[in-house]
Formats: sequence, structure tokens, C-alpha cells
Amino acid sequence: MEDLIIIGAAPAGLTAGLYAARARLKTVLLEKLSPGGQLVSTDRIENYPGFPDGISGFELVDRMRRQVEKFGLEIRIQEVTRLELTGDRKVVVTDQAEFEARAVILACGAAPRKLGIEGEEALTGKGVSYCATCDGPFYRDQEVAVIGGGDSAVEESLFLTRFAKKVYLIHRRNELRATRLLQERAFASEKISPVWDTIPIRITGSTAVEGLDLKNVKTGEVSHLPVDGVFAFIGYEPNNALVRDQLDLDERGFIRTNHDMETSVSGVFAAGDVRSKMLRQVSTAVGEGATAAFAAEKYIGSLE
Repeated sequence: MEDLIIIGAAPAGLTAGLYAARARLKTVLLEKLSPGGQLVSTDRIENYPGFPDGISGFELVDRMRRQVEKFGLEIRIQEVTRLELTGDRKVVVTDQAEFEARAVILACGAAPRKLGIEGEEALTGKGVSYCATCDGPFYRDQEVAVIGGGDSAVEESLFLTRFAKKVYLIHRRNELRATRLLQERAFASEKISPVWDTIPIRITGSTAVEGLDLKNVKTGEVSHLPVDGVFAFIGYEPNNALVRDQLDLDERGFIRTNHDMETSVSGVFAAGDVRSKMLRQVSTAVGEGATAAFAAEKYIGSLE
């Protein structure tokens, strides 16, 4: 019997693990891939306190991982397949083992939202991507399209200018939602060309991306844009499959919690991108992870 099981090893889960390990809770952190989540593929983080010159996502995750392991946190690479969250004993089933714990912290994160248009699924990995850091180098001296208008879309567009000769930033509105500093950088780049009031309706190509069919939402005009790659950054979908029928979720599927990260089930906490909230950033994730671990410690203490 574990004191605590943490599911997910991105910043929220790693921070929760750090606090739990320092509290000497018997804790196991489960991650299906490798620690870091989306952060690993982030080229540069400039808004995390303490790094005035910025830091790569990979390096930040590596520092977090080494820190939690220093305090003895056990990280196991296993995929969670089933949860039983009611009662005082929580059951966590993975593809390799079954665990019981007094409390669970869900730090499962979120996955990039798909465009949901013709050609996307067939051409994913063949020119359709959701990670510029991963795939940007393949588009040296080529033209690409980025879909979205938030921070991620603009940050990834700026990163792509290192390789692509032209980046079309396609947004359904006539202004971006990204922070002003990022907008200023994007508008100052000769390689970035905004395409306003426009949505993608089809990705063309047989064995690789050849172009993008677009529709102007104001005029209804349909046009074709020849590009070699399409990068989508239109938000995220919560990784909630394990708890969809067990916890209270908001209208978008994110887990509802109170200010102590407690979910609708006693002894179950949530932190990071899977949680219903306004802002999804590394700084908010680590704060929530710390709070969740502290609250879990108090909950476990109340059972004894």
C-alpha cells in the first residue's frame, strides 16, 4: 500500500513528487513515456522565474527530474490503464502492475487539439505536425503554415523562422490572442505573414502535405495556399479518459477542483494542464503540484 500515487511526470507531477518525497510519504510517480510532457519539446521558456536568459524545456525538465530523484522519489515508466477512485483505498492499474494508495494526484496533462479537417489524419507525420521544435528542422528553406493565434502558435512560428523561408500564421480572427511581446516579435519578422479571418478546411497531398485549402470567415471566399508543412496550435484537450465517468469535469472536459486541488472525490487531487483553470503555464503547474501534494499529505494524515 502506497501513501500516494502521482500520475504524470510533467512539471505539476514532478513538483508534487518533490513535495511528497520531502514529506517522507511513500510515493510512486507513474509516467507512460518519459518525464516532461509537452515541456520537453518546448524550445525556449522565458517566463519561468529565475532564468533571466530563458531555459530550454528539456533542460528545465532534466533539472526537475534530478532534483526529485535526489530526494528519493520513485519514478516508474508505466501506462495507467484503469483507476478505481472511490473508497479509502484507491486502485491504480497499469500495463505492468496494480497499485493501491491512500491518495492519488492526477497530473495527466493535455494533448494538442486536432483541426478536425480532411487530410489531417492521413498526413499526420507526413507534413502535419503539432510540435515545431520536433519537426521544424525538416522544413529548411520551405514554406509552412501555422494554425492558431495564441502564445503557442506565435512562439512556434518564431521558432520555425530559423528554418523555413516563409511562415504563414493563419488565424480565424483579425487579431492575435498572444501576449503583446510575442506579437511584436512576430510582426517584426520578415518571414512571418499573418493570414487574418481565415480557417483551414482541407489539407491537400497524397503522400506528403502539398497545400492547404482556406476559407475567409467574413467573405466566405475559398483559396488554396501551397505549403510543405502544417503546424496546428489551437489549444489542448485534457487527458481525462481514465476519470471521465468518475470525477466532476467542466464543459470542456477538464477536472474541476477547489483551491486546494481537491476533486469531487475524497483523496483524489488534480494539478497542471488537466485541471480546469484560466492559465496553463509551467509556473501555474508547479504551484498546483506543490499544493496538491501538501493537501494530499494532510488528507493522508487524517486517515491515520
